[in-house]
Amino acid sequence: MSIPFLKDDPLPVGEVQEVAPGVRRILCGNPGPFTFRGTNTWLIGRGGSVAVLDPGPEDAAHAAAILRATAGERITHILVSHTHRDHSPGVAALQRATGAPSFGFGPHLTPPDQGGEGGDHAFRPDATLPDGAVLEGDDWRLAAIHTPGHCANHLCFALEGTGILFSADHVMSWSTSVVSPPDGDMAAYMASLARLAARDDRLFLPGHGPPLPEPAPFLAALAAHRREREAMVLDALRAAGRATARDLVAPVYGPALDPRLVPAAARSLLAHLIKLGAEGAVMRDGEAWEAR
Repeated sequence: MSIPFLKDDPLPVGEVQEVAPGVRRILCGNPGPFTFRGTNTWLIGRGGSVAVLDPGPEDAAHAAAILRATAGERITHILVSHTHRDHSPGVAALQRATGAPSFGFGPHLTPPDQGGEGGDHAFRPDATLPDGAVLEGDDWRLAAIHTPGHCANHLCFALEGTGILFSADHVMSWSTSVVSPPDGDMAAYMASLARLAARDDRLFLPGHGPPLPEPAPFLAALAAHRREREAMVLDALRAAGRATARDLVAPVYGPALDPRLVPAAARSLLAHLIKLGAEGAVMRDGEAWEAR
């Protein structure tokens, strides 16, 4: 089942896009193979109570763009969907400029020497948001939804009464999400996908890529894609007899894979293998795996 990705995103870096009443987007200039054109920073509310979701990386131009977009307004909340370095390091500069408190699920949960090298280990939220926590401004109300999988402390945020969900990196409109163990967990990712699919949101606003209208078929395609990938992993492992996750990249992804993405692809396949191992379908011997 093909995924209907959205690749057309003409928003200039640093400009402001009005996406819905009281919701604005600013694109950070940090393009890359995992960030598409850059990180989306979302401004929620107007006037005396504005929440900033995901200030992005350390980037002086982006911090200035956020402050320029909210000139004459008051930033009262700085929200972090998860602690990857393209989302949370920008909190520090924004706090120095505004004094607003930061909110998130918690610090990055995997140490660098255990596979957490992509995390922002300096970030500690001023206030933690467990699953179901609610934040309110003058004209908005957000509910936190814990959606581990891409990152163990990942949160989505539902803008209550609107059908809008800020899906961050759990569901991106332009590509699938990287699931890299141990902080990434494929079983948790699939469970989080199912949780979002059970909702009736009409618009997803992701961490990278353009807004995603009518997300239900997109979610179904994402889940089907992961199931198909899992079947391919099992088939390739049976054919090989014994293989590492890196060995399986070529037979599973094919020759057209961007070489820059090979390490991430191997991590994603490792996530599938760990899930299959927990289900009893494969077994591990060091770095190698075998089908049962």
